[in-house]
Amino acid sequence: MLMLALHGVRTRWVTFAGSFVALALGVGLIAATGLALAATFSAPDKGPQRFAAAPVVVRADDQLRVRTANGVRTRPLARTAPVPPALVTELAALGRTVEDRAFPVDLAATGRDGDPRAQGSDPRTQGSASRAQGSGPRTQGVEPRTGHPWSVAAAAPYRLTSGRSPAAPGEAVVTAGPGSHLRTGDRVRATTPAGATTFTVVGTVADRGFESAVFLGDEEAARISPAVDALVVHADATAVRDVVARAGGGMDVLTGDGRRRADPGPDRDAEALVSVNALLGTAAGITLFVSVSVVASTFSFAVAQRRREFGLLRTAGATPGQIRWTVVAEAAVVGVLASATGWWLGATGAPLLAARLVDAGLAPAWFAIGEQTWPLHIAFWTGVGVATAGALAASFRAGRTAPAEVLREAAVDSRTIPVSRWILAALVLLTGAGLLVTALVLDPGDALGRKAYITRPLLLIVGVALLAPVLAGPLVRALTWLPARLPGATGVLARENASAGVRRTAAVAAPVVITVALTASLLGTVATLAEAKATEVRTATTADLVVVPGAEGRTLPPSFVERVRAVEGAVAGVSRPTAVTVLEEGTALVTSEARAVDPARLAAVAAPPVVAGRLTDLDDDSIVVNEEWLTTTVGERVTVWLGDGREVSLRIAAVLATGTGGNGVYVTARNAGGAGADRIDVAVAEAADPGAVAAALRTAAEAEGTGIRVLTGAEWAAAAAPGMSDSTRAGLWLILSMALLCTGIALANTLVTATTDRVRDLAVLRLTGASVPQVLRLVAVEAVAVVTVGAVIGAGVAAVNLAGVWGALALLGVRSGVVVPWGTTGAVIAAAAVVAAVSAVVPAAFALRTRPVELAGMRE
Repeated sequence: MLMLALHGVRTRWVTFAGSFVALALGVGLIAATGLALAATFSAPDKGPQRFAAAPVVVRADDQLRVRTANGVRTRPLARTAPVPPALVTELAALGRTVEDRAFPVDLAATGRDGDPRAQGSDPRTQGSASRAQGSGPRTQGVEPRTGHPWSVAAAAPYRLTSGRSPAAPGEAVVTAGPGSHLRTGDRVRATTPAGATTFTVVGTVADRGFESAVFLGDEEAARISPAVDALVVHADATAVRDVVARAGGGMDVLTGDGRRRADPGPDRDAEALVSVNALLGTAAGITLFVSVSVVASTFSFAVAQRRREFGLLRTAGATPGQIRWTVVAEAAVVGVLASATGWWLGATGAPLLAARLVDAGLAPAWFAIGEQTWPLHIAFWTGVGVATAGALAASFRAGRTAPAEVLREAAVDSRTIPVSRWILAALVLLTGAGLLVTALVLDPGDALGRKAYITRPLLLIVGVALLAPVLAGPLVRALTWLPARLPGATGVLARENASAGVRRTAAVAAPVVITVALTASLLGTVATLAEAKATEVRTATTADLVVVPGAEGRTLPPSFVERVRAVEGAVAGVSRPTAVTVLEEGTALVTSEARAVDPARLAAVAAPPVVAGRLTDLDDDSIVVNEEWLTTTVGERVTVWLGDGREVSLRIAAVLATGTGGNGVYVTARNAGGAGADRIDVAVAEAADPGAVAAALRTAAEAEGTGIRVLTGAEWAAAAAPGMSDSTRAGLWLILSMALLCTGIALANTLVTATTDRVRDLAVLRLTGASVPQVLRLVAVEAVAVVTVGAVIGAGVAAVNLAGVWGALALLGVRSGVVVPWGTTGAVIAAAAVVAAVSAVVPAAFALRTRPVELAGMRE
């Protein structure tokens, strides 16, 4: 039987070609994503950067530590406290100390001759600086940097590459990388916490990659930012620890590799790898799913085509077990060859995938494939297993072939699917529907999670694909009802051919179902969630004007805040970003984003979705929470840790609807942990002139000279609405492109194989008087009709999934419509139709080059 299997693969290579290519590609994608996934398990050990040359660093602990029954739990603090002046003085007695102060500096250069020199115009510089600061997209013409005193530069160490050190106020040394426009002698407009000023660049240092810095004289840095953020101590570490211990808790003494904790964003690389890990894991899972579906569909169709061949073997004495073994052996041969090819493709493509992830901003710049080889072994054996498993179900059908099948001449599929397939399809569909209903009833927010909206369509796709032979017939007749009634025989013949060859129709439609359902479900869900969040932002903001800093991640100067409050006719609601942490069920620390607001003015500028209590009851002893919290009873007290780590007990004043997760927590300014104001919502009083208020605000902003922006409420809502990020879009297209490639190959292979086996039918049409163009047009119309069937089924699956998302949003109190990616979905369907038409017409055109009489007399 092994020789028979090898002979079958060789003689029916057209049938197995598509399975080979699809499986090789699938294995290659799994291997590539596996190698990239293995590279995300650990970030490279870079060692200390900001204080690499410092012997001992003293700074406040940046972690909240809470003792629980399961040990100490930690969470990052929203704001780290400065080093106390008394401790600075005491440590200075041990040896030489250097005080580090870190403060925001936003640059806008003006060149030597006074002409504007917009910083950050080089995209490479923008990206690196933005990532280094963690401040997100920058404002055009403004380059966010971090200021330090010059004396601490030696702790990195930074070395002058040009010019000299700052010796007087108004002089600065800046980091200058390959794409930087700054050079010695430039005059630079800058915004600092002390206000707007102008610096002269007197020197430059090489950019070390972890921050974009501006170094000022020590006295000027102390004037701008009096607090000491970190202290470099040139003394014995044990003696330093003793002094810190006597001063009380809350301070860290960092030495050796521990000095990394003082670097900007010490966990940035690890956090970036978590996102890459999730993306690649999802991509590998979907690739595996598509590969199994494609291979199973291909082998099922191949077995259906070979009924007469298997009937002949049964007539010759082959047992059902031998037939099954032959089918599985053929699949194993194809699986081994395809997996070996995929091994090579994966090893070659993995570095290209890593580079693409970096270019798209999905992975850190240092991300690269490591030396692990185990993903290649897993991918190889997964490919062999997929091929064997995909053929296993088909082999049982082949084993049931009766000897009388050799006498069958009809091409009509009269058999229905077996009972076992009905049961399996029902179980899968019920599981998918059950998960959706359970999530909607118990926790609607769970239905909006990434795992849920990716997993649920896969279950529905599998269930519907199992029923494809049953659904295909009625859908073909329904969709071709009108074409069949048009003049000419093309519509009628296309309808009858597609209805008669149900297995062929189902095999062609299956890849289209997968493609359309995944595309519409994933892109539609993400777009719908983005629109829902944007709707929440628009409905929750009632302010007429919104004042924000000139650069993202910055705060508004206190002097400017007071000027806004003094504007006649302006009801100003000042808010600050912070965070609160709660211990849930005695074991888990959960941190929520929060806004510190003025309760008396909150109702005038905002309308958050309150479901219990009153916003006006918020005071220094209370908190506003959302329904996600375990404690949501108005009047009860809850223990929380504020952004600076203080533990307080606050009374619940009001409860907000959960929404999409953007309805955070509200506290007062006293509980903001020292955070600065980053937004002022302004409502115009009834008797005031809106134009006069807006003009007064803009005049105050211009006087500040820091790039502060005054926006209308609508403008701010449009800018603040969270749309689909570039990284999310790139990640989705990475996932979908893998599925589209596999299903495109499967679609082409199935149609090439099916058309090749229909040469006698095409010859009969020629003998009845049809011309070659008419036959080719019929083949193309039939292929497009079958693609339409698959598109309708896939659209139905996507509709169910998107309806579930809409229902979850409605239960969460978010009134937002469903966003359907019509353009992308239509392009996918059109591409599938083109692939199908070409894959059917080309082999038919080649076959019709032979005389019809000779084709009609051909035997299998």
